[in-house]
Amino acid sequence: MKKEWYVVTTVTGYEYKVKEKLDMMINSMELQNNIYRVVIPEEKIVEIKNGVKKEKIKKKFPGYVLVEMVMSDEAWYIVRNTQGVTGFIGSSGKGAKPIALLPHEVDDILGSMGLSRIDVTKELAPGNKVKILDGPFKDMEGTIESTDMKTQKLNVNVDLFGQVTKVEVDLADIASI
Repeated sequence: MKKEWYVVTTVTGYEYKVKEKLDMMINSMELQNNIYRVVIPEEKIVEIKNGVKKEKIKKKFPGYVLVEMVMSDEAWYIVRNTQGVTGFIGSSGKGAKPIALLPHEVDDILGSMGLSRIDVTKELAPGNKVKILDGPFKDMEGTIESTDMKTQKLNVNVDLFGQVTKVEVDLADIASI
């Protein structure tokens, strides 16, 4: 099973409480290998009132929280039964597990907040394995040789016809294995 991003619906106004409760449960129940991150999509906005400029943080999607997790029975049960959670987006209900967000959807949401779907310090280290999600090398697996965060590109060694070949791939087009 691999970790993916899911959208959790909450009672509107309880997003921070849900995040806080999930973070506490992750630590107290030692679920770090099942539930990785809980993110509330937000954006900074600037308001001018009476000639005074104020920055505010506004929720992009009130009533929704993003959770990066492995969809195991245990993790699913814990998230679903957290106080303030009303369900998952992409689940038909009746015990059906939800469908994960697509990588480009996660990249759009997290990218607008200055975050990345991939934990750069842990998952993009040279020697780590990745799967290419798009482009001419789609569905191939390889090993990271180097990363360039300024250009958002990776050099990945893939096996082409029995020979290791270095290819350049966009950060948005990979998933860690």
